[in-house]
Amino acid sequence: MTGRKNIDQSELLSPNNMIRLYANGAFPMADEESGLINWYMPEIRTIIPLDDYNIPRSLRKELPAKGFEIKYDSDFLAVVKGCANRKKTWISDELIEAYLRLEKLGFVHTVEAWLNNKLVGGLYGISFRGAFFGESMFSVIPQASKAALANLLQHLTEKKFVVLDVQYMTEHLKMFGAKEISFEEYTALLDKAYRIECKF
Repeated sequence: MTGRKNIDQSELLSPNNMIRLYANGAFPMADEESGLINWYMPEIRTIIPLDDYNIPRSLRKELPAKGFEIKYDSDFLAVVKGCANRKKTWISDELIEAYLRLEKLGFVHTVEAWLNNKLVGGLYGISFRGAFFGESMFSVIPQASKAALANLLQHLTEKKFVVLDVQYMTEHLKMFGAKEISFEEYTALLDKAYRIECKF
C-alpha cells in the first residue's frame, strides 16, 4: 500500500487497521520530508529463524561483563524515541502516537538494556499471535542493542513463537542468523504462526 494525499492518516493508523496490515505482511514508514506514512510489502523478506538462530560467540563471552539488566515493556516511549533519535528516521511523531495506541492494547512490546538505572539500548516490535514483527533498535553504548536482540530471540523461542520478521537484511542482523526468503515462504510462515496463540 502506498500513501496518497487524500488518505485519512488517522484511519490508516487506527489500531484495527494497523494490526490487519501487519498481519498481511506490511509495515509502515514515514517519509522524512512530508511526514506521509506509507505501508510497504517487499517481495523479499528477512527473518531470523527461531529454530536456527545464532548468538555470536564473542557476544556470549562479552555480555556478562557488560552487566546489562534486561527489562521487558517497562518504558516503551523511551525506547521508541531512542530508536527515532538519529539524523534520518522513518519514525515520525504521528507514528509514535499510533504505536502508543497499539501498546495500550498489548500489541507492542519492548526489550530494554539498562545499566546503572539508565536505559542504554533496546528494541521494539509488534506481536500478533505467533508472529513478532521487529521494528527498530537503538544503542547508546556498545553491545546494548545486541544484548536486547539476543534476549528477544531466547524469549520468543521460550514462548513458542513461529516468526521473527526483521524487515531488511543488515550486517548486524546477519550475525544472528538472519536470512532472506521469498514472499511465498514468508506468508506460509505467517499462516503457521496465526494458528497458535502466543503471549509475549
